[in-house]
Amino acid sequence: MSGALPRIWAIGLNTFREAVRNRVLYVLVMFAVALMAFSVVLGSLSMHEDERIVKDLGLAGISLFSIFISLFLGVNLLSKELDKKTVYAIIPKPLWRWEFLVGKYLGLALTMALLVSVMSAVLAAFVLFEGGTHGVVMLRAEALILLEVLLLVAVAMLFSSFSSPYLSAMFAGGLWVIGRNTAELAVFAERESTAESVSTLLSGVLEVVPDFHLFFVSGSNLGEGVVSIHGTYVDWGYVMSSAAYAGAYATACLAIAVFLFSRRDFT
Repeated sequence: MSGALPRIWAIGLNTFREAVRNRVLYVLVMFAVALMAFSVVLGSLSMHEDERIVKDLGLAGISLFSIFISLFLGVNLLSKELDKKTVYAIIPKPLWRWEFLVGKYLGLALTMALLVSVMSAVLAAFVLFEGGTHGVVMLRAEALILLEVLLLVAVAMLFSSFSSPYLSAMFAGGLWVIGRNTAELAVFAERESTAESVSTLLSGVLEVVPDFHLFFVSGSNLGEGVVSIHGTYVDWGYVMSSAAYAGAYATACLAIAVFLFSRRDFT
């Protein structure tokens, strides 16, 4: 294992360098910044709600564009290596395939951490411009966004290990949509009007799909009220438990991806 760490780090660092050179990422980040700037304009038209609007739209922009970026990077990770045939030069070297995949995930995780940090810093600047404060509550919200995209990257890598980029994007995006609406689907499954077969199917699906609703920063129902950055919010204990869930699910996805990737024939 000690000998694998340098190889994993080398692949991760190379993946990070390739990702940050992608111009598409900068375009998406600029759109997120433009949304934050637009929130300032909307805030000026509101009645003493400038800070709230900037925070709400800012967090929504960071979350939305981080999702797009993580899907784009995750589903194109292996297909890009196959198209450029670089994988044929890497795999024959003294390198295990699981080291290759873990290194790739590490590089994408570093990339997403950097992008979320940059967008969070820009949001903090806009909040300060409006005379507000970017405190610990906002940090928790941004930490949950980062956990969500790290989990989504692992899910996207799982599908990209055996499918094309387009299908991988559809599968991963579909799971994200379902995972973001697990609370609504659970309520629908429990309704008396719902057919028993449909209710059983939905309950089974909800047990398997990743629960991205855990990381939703506003409107989540934790049994004690509505979660909002302006009212009742989660503490660091909730963030840590969400991190444990994301880590366990991402590890399972990577383990399955390694198994499928190890069975691919590159000869």
